[in-house]
Amino acid sequence: MVSVAGLAGIAAVLALLGRYVVPTLWRMYTSPLRLLPGPSSPSALWGFVKVLHAAEASVPQEQWVEQYGPTISFKLMFGIRRLWTVDTRALNHIIHHTAIYQKPMAARYHLSRVLGPGVLIAEDQQHKNQRHVLNPAFGPSQLKEITEIFTEKANQLRDLWMAEISKAGGGPTRVNGLSWMSRATLDIIGLAGQHIPLRRALDDPLTLPGAGFNYHFEGLNPSGQTNELSEALGVLFNQGGRAQLFGFLQGMLPPLRLIRTEHTRREAAALAVMQRIGRQLIAEKKAALLADAREKGRGVRRRDVADRDLLTLLIKANMATDIPESERLSDEEVLAQVPTFLVAGHETTSVATTWCLYQLTQSPDVQAKLREELLQVPTDSPSMDELNALPYLDMVVKETLRHHTPVPASGRVAMKDDVIPVNTPFTDKKGRTRDHIEIKKGDLLFIPIQSINRSKELWGEDAHEFKPDRWEHAMEKTSQVPGVWANQLTFLGGPHACIGYRFSVVETKALLFALVRAFEFELAVKTEEIKKKGDIVQRPVRVEDQKPDLPLLIKPYRAF
Repeated sequence: MVSVAGLAGIAAVLALLGRYVVPTLWRMYTSPLRLLPGPSSPSALWGFVKVLHAAEASVPQEQWVEQYGPTISFKLMFGIRRLWTVDTRALNHIIHHTAIYQKPMAARYHLSRVLGPGVLIAEDQQHKNQRHVLNPAFGPSQLKEITEIFTEKANQLRDLWMAEISKAGGGPTRVNGLSWMSRATLDIIGLAGQHIPLRRALDDPLTLPGAGFNYHFEGLNPSGQTNELSEALGVLFNQGGRAQLFGFLQGMLPPLRLIRTEHTRREAAALAVMQRIGRQLIAEKKAALLADAREKGRGVRRRDVADRDLLTLLIKANMATDIPESERLSDEEVLAQVPTFLVAGHETTSVATTWCLYQLTQSPDVQAKLREELLQVPTDSPSMDELNALPYLDMVVKETLRHHTPVPASGRVAMKDDVIPVNTPFTDKKGRTRDHIEIKKGDLLFIPIQSINRSKELWGEDAHEFKPDRWEHAMEKTSQVPGVWANQLTFLGGPHACIGYRFSVVETKALLFALVRAFEFELAVKTEEIKKKGDIVQRPVRVEDQKPDLPLLIKPYRAF
């Protein structure tokens, strides 16, 4: 006779099958993606997961596109197919129809667990409201104000590297470029709010519009010690292989989220630190705005608050009395923006700048030409306009972000049935020529950022080579790319394009300006000992131990 506990267990299994397994199997056998051309799966359970994990991001997919055409599908775990297309008309449709194509459940679970309902997670009207509030913090006039912070931190990093060289006796000195870049960019996003340099404070001791949170990470302190928020970020974004796999399964199967492991306990403690510090920053800003409002004898009003740093804009949208209720951000939404921009505001920029330094070690002619241009500038603290007026620096940054795309792809799920138009017709598995892609609700797809950025069809036969000079002349075919910046998909496009892309580009330029003027760079190991690795962001890792690192040899440039 079956016990009550046994019956309950059977019921739970049946519920799990009915809620998650059966719909998955139904989608496998009914999705129109199964009729698209593409490779045969090597595993019924894993699909191409192991193949893709072992390879550099996008490389297998690019090989399949060469073999099967620009629009394909392939299986991942549990036999679920993903659409992969490099057809620019199709991608334009996907990127701009954000009500139909949204982040998949698993991705939303992982990101929301760490970041909360911030602008990276939000969809539909919630996303529009948050973008409306945050946009002023990232406009050109804002960036002009905070470029000084970029150059100050870049020069601080330069001076610390000079000190490292002195300690080593003045000769070529080995540094971990990735670690130092991460520390510098984390400092910048933390301070790019109301940090006031001394000379600015003397002129205007009250305000400095910015885009950050007035939080001192002290990443560039000489001792190398980190604070509790830096350590919390490290816990949340440096998972091991098993933790990543279990996390993926939790995203796919919500009942697994009830299981607690050592990693989830450490994660919970790190999240508590982030939330405590976020609430502290918000409380301090609220108190300052309320104190100012009391002095004026009225409540906080949007039109009375002149500062445009992120935290001020967020608090204003939460508590100002003259904001319509439909535009007001909840306390949870305000809190969520703090980790969102601390993470998104430094990770991709630090990795992009690191890859640029790597590429300069592989292209000494580019390094010399760039340094020659930078040394013509008569100041070590250039303005945003001065940085943007340097044509070769601009070409090097564009080519780095094209060739070394920090985030290689972005996933989406169809929220309803749709038909995606294509530029290039394809033949499906039934032998029919199709001028569109049929999509059913629940179908999954990728936006192939890196593959578009190095497509030979768009960029020419040398698309996989690092050539900054390609930017000297307009490339007609790349105008088809639906990206927000430089005819590439690095910062995506459409309503969900990266809100801080200008911030990232100017910050990268400021870091390169200070470092390339001051140092000559060589790779401290053989080229084949470094490869790209990362599930979300592609970092350089050492082949021998798979640890994120870019070992550089630096020495002072003689003319600096």
